[in-house]
Amino acid sequence: MAEVLGWEYRPPIVARSDRERVLSSWAPYCRNVVPLEYQVEFSKVRYLTPRQFVERLSTDLRIKGVVAGENYRFGYKASGDAAELVKLCEEFGLSAFIVRSVMDTAKRSYNGATPPVNSTDKGQVSSSRVRHALSVGDMEYVSKLLGRKHRLVLTVNECCLQEREKIVFPKSCMLNMPPADGFYENCGLVNGGYLGLCRVTINSETIDIELEDKNSLTSNLFREDQQLGIEFG
Repeated sequence: MAEVLGWEYRPPIVARSDRERVLSSWAPYCRNVVPLEYQVEFSKVRYLTPRQFVERLSTDLRIKGVVAGENYRFGYKASGDAAELVKLCEEFGLSAFIVRSVMDTAKRSYNGATPPVNSTDKGQVSSSRVRHALSVGDMEYVSKLLGRKHRLVLTVNECCLQEREKIVFPKSCMLNMPPADGFYENCGLVNGGYLGLCRVTINSETIDIELEDKNSLTSNLFREDQQLGIEFG
């Protein structure tokens, strides 16, 4: 969507390769079924009216129902709202469930003030709120907003360095949004399985990972194109 509209690129909060793991955590709320994800090209639906969009969902994707937040907008120039979605779904024989916003009960303040995230911010949990918390490095707050620890995914390539007691990744290896530059303790390193506790230093150019158990630093960590994840405590 950003590419089509010419917006500035922003790394995703969840790496594309990590979305299946996150979706699998929803299974207990979906009758123990892991949801599948389908990508619809924005360029192909960008100019659809709200009616045409719901019709596309019904006839092309053959869905049975939709779930959307109360602030959901859809259709060309966001001309449709949640109420119209319910009306159109009923017309096309689809179920529609509108979910109320989850409000941020923590309401973190910085320097005595709680800054608004954007012009539509009413205190609800949102991706903008998560991004703001990441940008100031408040990982406890990020975990509360997400309902899980934030995982930064890195791809191993020839630019990565494995030193005696640490691993150094250039920031170009990141697949999603990192927290602010700084020092982070009590992190976890994963690569499909749990590798152990680590300390992480993020600066303007690199991400330095120091494992508490030095024996965990094996050559198997450094297979090219392998991915490593840092979970921030």
